[in-house]
Amino acid sequence: MDTKIWLDEPEDHDFPAAMDFLELIFPKTAAKQLTEKLRTSETITKKAKDVLRASRLALLPADNIHVKSNLDKIKNKKKLSPVLLIAGDPLIVADGYHRVCAIYYLSEDLDIPCRLVHPLED
Repeated sequence: MDTKIWLDEPEDHDFPAAMDFLELIFPKTAAKQLTEKLRTSETITKKAKDVLRASRLALLPADNIHVKSNLDKIKNKKKLSPVLLIAGDPLIVADGYHRVCAIYYLSEDLDIPCRLVHPLED
């Protein structure tokens, strides 16, 4: 993991953002459980290209306001928060889609720190 780009841990505000998104996909109770699992899971790394491919999300344009903001943060040596992922087919990017896209523009082979949980595991 490139410690120049990434924070060691997700920021506190990432978890409510993830829950807001997950409530659009899962019942509220399940969204809350998944969010709690994300809070306590270990941070691992995955390649930018693999996260994007598994999620089946489109690569946002580099001039997207949020992608550009993240690229500017990197340029200004401000660290990004690890992304929050829910395993599945497709992979769900609960928080950090714009960060994934920004990193992809630097190199699709860069590692992205992430928290990855499986919805069916206890």
